[in-house]
Amino acid sequence: MTHQDESPDSGDPFTREASRLRKIFFEMNLYEGFELLVMLVLTMLIMVITAIATWSLTREVWDLVWSAQIDPSKAQTFQEVFGNIFTVIIALEFKSSLRISLSHSKDVVRVRTIVLIALLAVSRKFIILDLHEVVPAEMFAFSAAVLALGVVYWLIREQDIRVASKTEQPVSAGSAPPEKQE
Repeated sequence: MTHQDESPDSGDPFTREASRLRKIFFEMNLYEGFELLVMLVLTMLIMVITAIATWSLTREVWDLVWSAQIDPSKAQTFQEVFGNIFTVIIALEFKSSLRISLSHSKDVVRVRTIVLIALLAVSRKFIILDLHEVVPAEMFAFSAAVLALGVVYWLIREQDIRVASKTEQPVSAGSAPPEKQE
């Protein structure tokens, strides 16, 4: 038995996570192992994209500060910067959804996270939208998309809360059995 096998809490977090994933990988069937490898590759790619987007955003803001182009009256500059910030946030949310899938060994990335990412993407579009060039039908379509995604997100969240509360009920003493869903 190696030193790492004796105390799983020793070592750096990367080593612990790699050991945990290695153990899970050898317990999986072929397709589950393939999914794990794909998610690890996607995680690495998203990390690279996020790092590049963050570096680009940092350079852009630095250049704006040093060239004294940060002016509240120039909405276009702020739209571009905040659009780029949302790009980084969306990439981080993608990475977070993959991390959740890896840590919980789930086959499907949670739908709630995907809807959240879609909400972030549409919100980003609202931020970078030039209000002088947008037609009313396009604005209505974006608004309807945000409303629909918001409702779906709320419904999924409510269902997650109901499922979580039903799994907790049998644990407490004297609670009634959960009702059947129809």
